[in-house]
Amino acid sequence: MQEVKREDILLKACDLLKSGVVNRVLGWRVGEFDYDVMPAIFDCREDILENFVWNDFCYVNLSKYLIKETEKNDGKILVFLKPCDSYSFNQLLSENRFSREKVYVVGVSCDGMLDVSKIKNKTGSILHIKEDDDKITVQTIFDKNFVFKRDELLPDRCINCKSKKHAVYDELLGTERNISDCRRFDEVKKIENMTSKERFLFWQGELSRCIRCNACRNVCPACTCENCVFDNPNSGIENKSPSNSFEEKMFHIIRAFHVAGRCTDCGECSRVCPQNIPLHLINRKFIKDINSFYKDYQAGAKIEVCSPLMEFSTQDIEPKDAIEKGKENV
Repeated sequence: MQEVKREDILLKACDLLKSGVVNRVLGWRVGEFDYDVMPAIFDCREDILENFVWNDFCYVNLSKYLIKETEKNDGKILVFLKPCDSYSFNQLLSENRFSREKVYVVGVSCDGMLDVSKIKNKTGSILHIKEDDDKITVQTIFDKNFVFKRDELLPDRCINCKSKKHAVYDELLGTERNISDCRRFDEVKKIENMTSKERFLFWQGELSRCIRCNACRNVCPACTCENCVFDNPNSGIENKSPSNSFEEKMFHIIRAFHVAGRCTDCGECSRVCPQNIPLHLINRKFIKDINSFYKDYQAGAKIEVCSPLMEFSTQDIEPKDAIEKGKENV
């Protein structure tokens, strides 16, 4: 159960709206099911009180939606950001994708979201979900109840959370905390320890399930090009089903290169994938290599700090040395 309660967020949103500090609110609205939470704009107190939700399924990173929203008018918009979301916010600011003056940020502490895929795999279906402290009760369409401890249902990105502290905020709801043990690169190391043939077969099996729905690209805070190469009919890789296995793999490899050094590891790509492909592992491999080749770097941690891939230093690793390091994992 979250430290910050829904009532706390509603009160803050209504107060800032009433006082005129902001003229609209970017938050979460429940969809057809308990776990179907989506981003939404609220511009009146009544809508906020009735439809604004804050629960263990508010995993949507709201940062990217600020790009279009801040273009609509000159008023200031209120956004609620979890710690992991705040890094994407900062990264977008550093790329001048929106104006900081147009956004009022309220940081919300987060105890981790629940993984809908895990719940479905364990129960078969979901009708209703009830939270009681750290106990989660899932009612299925077959009128059967399952009870889990909350920690059993956390997604990988929350189990291996990179930070419980916000990178940016104007006001803070809840408590900032330290991470005791982040093991987010463990899965990457397992793949690195495979033989080259085993790695090829692993990713061939994973990426072969891709249906080119573009959900990963559309949700990614680092994918903000107004004219995407994958929509260009002259690129040879436009928005369509892959014509062969090579093109099938290149979509995700190209996208990973495009966001390298800018990916904040928010995990949205894997969350929205309808085929449950662990796309975040590709991005984490890039993050791990950047840390190894240059220095420890977290995209979005500080606006004034440039990505190692975007600046030159005489201390940069030489290409031949990078190749040798790469051979260690072949």
